[in-house]
This record gives sequence, C-alpha cells and structure tokens, in this order.
Amino acid sequence: MTQTGLTNPTYTLALDRAPDANTGVQYAVTALGGTQTGVTIHSVSSPFTLTLVRPKAFKTLGHVNPITGALPNVPKNQWVFIVRKGVVPLAGQSPSVLIARLTIDVPAGSDVADPLSIRAALSALTGALANTSNLLGDSLTTGLI
Repeated sequence: MTQTGLTNPTYTLALDRAPDANTGVQYAVTALGGTQTGVTIHSVSSPFTLTLVRPKAFKTLGHVNPITGALPNVPKNQWVFIVRKGVVPLAGQSPSVLIARLTIDVPAGSDVADPLSIRAALSALTGALANTSNLLGDSLTTGLI
C-alpha cells in the first residue's frame, strides 16, 4: 500500500524458516519495487520478515451443558501474523527491530459452523488496514491519531 514517501511499493518474498518451523511459515523480503529510497531488504543485522504462526495444538469444543444447551466455555485458536523490520533509531546507528503483531483468536468450532463470518471479519480487517495504511503510517511516525 502507498505510504507517505513510498510510491507503488512492492516486495519480493523468499521462503525463509520460521523461528518455530512446526507452527509457522516465514518469508524474507529480498527485493523492493517502486520508489522506496532508504528502505533496506532483509539481512541478518536488519531483518525484514513476515511470519504466520498457527496454534501449536488446535483446541476443540467441549461438551454442551445438557440442561441449558449452552457451551460453558468456547476455547480460542490463536493465529499471529508478525512483521519484523530493521529500522535505524538514529542516523549512523545500528538497526533496531520494529515488530508488528496481528493476533486473531478464532473460537473453536466456528471454522466449521460459520466459516463465512470468519472470512467476512478478515475481509473487513484487511480492507480497513489497506484503506487506512497511509493514515496508520502517519500516526506511527507523528504520534497523532
């Protein structure tokens, strides 16, 4: 998405190894497109990665209360999307890692009982992020909402 100072940014991704390969998949940014003057690609000292982590063990629904017909507890399966980007805190200094996390807690059973609502929530979330990307970038760099 376009950001102030970036024109038509694109990112070439290469499959990388997630910190926990059993539960995650990770990609490293190996090339940039568009105009992104001063932005760096992934390196050991200045990472630029995108990681998706799924639950280590998926939770399932418990038993329905035979009297009320209600579920006493609905466990959540937590998915986490993480972006890591080396950023320079002060000119001439070594990069420090910016970490952005998006956590999605999916109620167990809803993947079967209501998958379209899960998809609708993600559609609204990603649409809102896409449509406000520049505003969010402005807020993160100015401190203003």
